[in-house]
Amino acid sequence: MKKSPADAAGGTGPAGGADGADGVSPPETLSPPTLADGQLPKDHTQAILEVTKRVAALLKQSGQPFALAGSVAAFAHGVPARFQHDTDFCMRREDADAAIKALEAGGIEMRRAAEDWLVKGRTGGEEIDLIFELARRPVGTELLERASVKSVDSVWMPVLSPTDLMDSLLAALSEHYCDFGDLLPMARMLREQIDWARLDAVHRDEPLPDSFLYLLDRLRVIDRGKGT
Repeated sequence: MKKSPADAAGGTGPAGGADGADGVSPPETLSPPTLADGQLPKDHTQAILEVTKRVAALLKQSGQPFALAGSVAAFAHGVPARFQHDTDFCMRREDADAAIKALEAGGIEMRRAAEDWLVKGRTGGEEIDLIFELARRPVGTELLERASVKSVDSVWMPVLSPTDLMDSLLAALSEHYCDFGDLLPMARMLREQIDWARLDAVHRDEPLPDSFLYLLDRLRVIDRGKGT
């Protein structure tokens, strides 16, 4: 995520001399951080939401099936906004070309990524990912049909179901990335919307996802013995 550069606050007062009658320089005024062109830094969270809405509108117009994924999808289901550096959409690989044309026609710059499981876009200074595989599993029709239509900052769009969203995040855990910091609050907030029995059956033989489910059981977020 790009950080807005901020000018250094404070500094020394005018050289030589006291400005006040008592010989004490007046306190300096702290200036708000500014960008290089003098503009105030934008709200990054709202910027990602605006890009998400724009992309969703163009994809809906294209007629290609898709679903919002990632941290913005979690937000759509009720998790507080904690966006990363982009907005994610998943769709079938065979629909990619039509979707790319629709986005480019809408003024969004698209480019092929080094990875073969997604293409990337950029608009308004924010990144966009069109994903064809979630944790090495192809996005299919059934996954997209399980998506529910949610309002994302007043724009309605299909959003990955909470179970599929958590499933994709568990499947992405690896020895190189095993951070439960984002998963735990999401699990607490969405626990009544998630089919934990299904996730337990899918991930019980995978060490890292199984460890997270064990942690949830120990914290009494879920009860693995009852399949909930």
